[in-house]
Amino acid sequence: MAWFVKLEQGLVDRDHFDRHLQDHLDWVADLARRGHQPSSGYWRDRKGMNGAGAGGMLLFQAYDWQEAEEIVRGDPLIRSGCVSWVLHEWRVVAGAIPAGSPAPAP
Repeated sequence: MAWFVKLEQGLVDRDHFDRHLQDHLDWVADLARRGHQPSSGYWRDRKGMNGAGAGGMLLFQAYDWQEAEEIVRGDPLIRSGCVSWVLHEWRVVAGAIPAGSPAPAP
């Protein structure tokens, strides 16, 4: 499987976001049970990608771009409109994370 990264930026206030957070955490746990090796977290500085809001990322494995996009669209934070997002396939070149099999180009 290939590695993918979902970068996200918050679109809603903290109270609205927090109402969907447990569903997101449950969703990440389900990805782990299904073998996608997810790691999810938020930016400590709370500045987001453009300096204006909170954000975070999800690193996970999928067989191809189509599966990765389907996975991301299933995130409760996305379905509830809490975050905007971009998806990238990540090619591991060096480091402790094992390289996956490259996914076909979208």
